[in-house]
Amino acid sequence: MNSGRRARIITEVVVRRPWLWPALRGPLRRLFDTIAPGWETRIGPQHLAALDLALGDLDPPERALDLGTGTGVAAKHVAGRFPGARVVGVDLSARMIAEAKSRLPDELAERVEYRVGDASRLPFRDGEFQLVSLMNMIPFFDELARVTAPGCTVVLSFSRGADTPIYVPPERLRRELGRRGFAEFADFSAGPATALRATRQ
Repeated sequence: MNSGRRARIITEVVVRRPWLWPALRGPLRRLFDTIAPGWETRIGPQHLAALDLALGDLDPPERALDLGTGTGVAAKHVAGRFPGARVVGVDLSARMIAEAKSRLPDELAERVEYRVGDASRLPFRDGEFQLVSLMNMIPFFDELARVTAPGCTVVLSFSRGADTPIYVPPERLRRELGRRGFAEFADFSAGPATALRATRQ
């Protein structure tokens, strides 16, 4: 089974049955450790397009979190979009984080940091972030609600739309986020890339 198919299956299982995550965390970590050195060769020109649209008219955050940051592409984009923001990128894969740190330009080093971490159990305070972005990432909805304060924003983006290996349909995202106090949903698309934006109430 190829890596994309494995990621798709794990995503579908975890979104429906998050209690199975502890059993699947190790296989997914190993998968991304393996592909980390060549990860950016898999990224096409559309990778950030829908995310960029979703960020377009937001108020600048002071603190932003990028979950499933991989090699840090989205975290750097958020930092570039909001020059006053401090951005934390978190990824399960230590090798992805090592790649992200090696690719961080000096001009962003004081505002962007990368950490190895599990998005289902984040080491952050309640309501710590005004913006949370997820690019091709399994959402852990309870933690998204916990680390965002009322009035703050979550953006979930998929660089190849429904063909992205780690993909959650927008109707599922709306349902799960809505149950946890998110509203003001907005959809964005650019080529194959799609994004959903929601505001914590």
